[in-house]
Parts: sequence; C-alpha cells; structure tokens
Amino acid sequence: MTKTMSFAAVHFTVAFSVGYLMTGSLVVGGTIALVEPAVNTVAYYFHEQIWNRKQKASPEASHPFVPQT
Repeated sequence: MTKTMSFAAVHFTVAFSVGYLMTGSLVVGGTIALVEPAVNTVAYYFHEQIWNRKQKASPEASHPFVPQT
C-alpha cells in the first residue's frame, strides 16, 4: 500500500506540474491533477476488461509455448 500511495503522490505532482506549467494557473493545474487520475482509473478498468477478454479468446494465451529440453 505504501508503494501505491507513493505512486499516487508522484502522479498527482506530475499532473499538477504539467498543468501549471502549460497554463500558469494553479486552479487549472489542481483541477487537472484531480481529474486526470480519476479518468485514467476508469480507462484502466476498461482496458483490463478488454485485455482479459482478448486473452481468454486467444488459444495461445491458455496454452503458452513451452520449449522442450
């Protein structure tokens, strides 16, 4: 959990910094820093759903090639 919280702090800081540097506005930088991670989390959820369906549909995913020795 510590690593997750650390990453969240880095993500927030980067999003805020980029927003602020691009606009010069603390409000816009703060808004981007709050909204972007929330949108990214939702996008990640759908990405995982699609990825899991793709893996289940692929025969190679359920039977990966294992070289014989």
